[in-house]
Amino acid sequence: MISLLHFSKSRNSYYPTVSKRCHRGLLLSLTLLVLLQACQVQPTDPEPLMPQGKTADLYKGDIATQWAAFQLKLTKTTAGFTPPVAARAYGYAGLTLYEAVVPGITTRRSLIGQLQGLTALPQAESGKTYNWALSANAAEATILRSLYPTTSTANKTTLDSLETALQTAFKDTDETVNQRSIDFGKKIASAIFEWSKSDGGDAGYSRNFPASYIVPTGAGLWQPTENGQKIPMQPYWGQNRTFVKANNDLPMPKPLPYSTDTKSATFSQYMDVYNKSKTLTQTEKEIAVWWADNPAETFTPPGHSYNIARIAASETKANLAKAVETFARTGIAIADAFTLCWRCKYTYNNMRPYTYVRLAIDPNWIPFWPAPPFPGYPSGHATQSSSAATVLTALYGENFAFTDNSHVSRAKDATRNVEFKARSFTSFAQAAQESADSRFYGNIHTKQDNETGLIEGKKIGANVNGLTWQK
Repeated sequence: MISLLHFSKSRNSYYPTVSKRCHRGLLLSLTLLVLLQACQVQPTDPEPLMPQGKTADLYKGDIATQWAAFQLKLTKTTAGFTPPVAARAYGYAGLTLYEAVVPGITTRRSLIGQLQGLTALPQAESGKTYNWALSANAAEATILRSLYPTTSTANKTTLDSLETALQTAFKDTDETVNQRSIDFGKKIASAIFEWSKSDGGDAGYSRNFPASYIVPTGAGLWQPTENGQKIPMQPYWGQNRTFVKANNDLPMPKPLPYSTDTKSATFSQYMDVYNKSKTLTQTEKEIAVWWADNPAETFTPPGHSYNIARIAASETKANLAKAVETFARTGIAIADAFTLCWRCKYTYNNMRPYTYVRLAIDPNWIPFWPAPPFPGYPSGHATQSSSAATVLTALYGENFAFTDNSHVSRAKDATRNVEFKARSFTSFAQAAQESADSRFYGNIHTKQDNETGLIEGKKIGANVNGLTWQK
């Protein structure tokens, strides 16, 4: 550069000056340099740092499975938690576990923006250390207090004790990390509960049989059954927001047209139920009773699916990352299954076998199991069992063998001479099929109800699997 410059001498110093020709050359060189740099790929902003410390897969999944077991107890022992209400609670509890831990899972992403109306949640601080077991513990304790506010004082005491015990078992030596983790879990739970209030099902336990509902009347429509309940259960539940929009957009299936013509397909469906009631084997009776899952006596049908998810996570010794995803997928699937199933039930108000058989076949008929107080088509058991089986199969494989011990501690059903024996399956799909069949054996659903439920449940579960879980 100096060779391009002329120097003129002043009294005490030299000052560089540039000739016109050299000035043009200098500008050209600088312009070429700028253009060259502009053509180069510029570095992008670095991605935000993940939280530090142990990743979620390095923690045992016990903390998630213990909370799942406790929620099953809460559902069984808290008044008002009918199957639809319980399914919703499992959905939000499973999601809360997942969102409280997902920042610590390197291969998974949050469901923010993927679930209807869930546009934001509190974020973990980049570069800070978290204990994901403590986050999960605090989150689940907080969400269950919110979802089950009317539970007994004894249950609330047990919840507090479980939270304290798990916090003690999993805490780190650094109290700053502990508190940061606990605070994050609580914030996630509080935010998810606030979001849940807008779905239409908030405090559903307080209005299972709304007196404002006017029961439709007409040929082929649901009528009060032998339990004497005049208002059917949760007639507005189908209006609730689903977790997954793709599920909300599924076309609604349609039952066979009502007919009492002995040559009609509809008559054949109900005749099959009647005939089966006369030929039930002991095994079929055991299946019917095993899957009945009556509210107040059990953790309900969706709880049965949630317990199977717990069994899968426990038997495989799933780490915390796998366990929370298991409960999130299962919870969302069964919650959406009940919303869509109830939407269909109250669109058609399909008659139960109890009513149809007495009207068109045998006026003195008594089914093996009492009919639930809501319309028949499609089967809630089949729909939710199939949706759960679909998501669990995606996580654990098509040939996952397991033993379902959900009711082994129950006393014998003396009325029906049936004991509660553990049942074994070679796949989740096989268990879902038996759950559906159990309602036919119980004489409370037609095969049409069950077959439709199994088909729709697969669609619902597939849409849950279709969310972007993977980073």
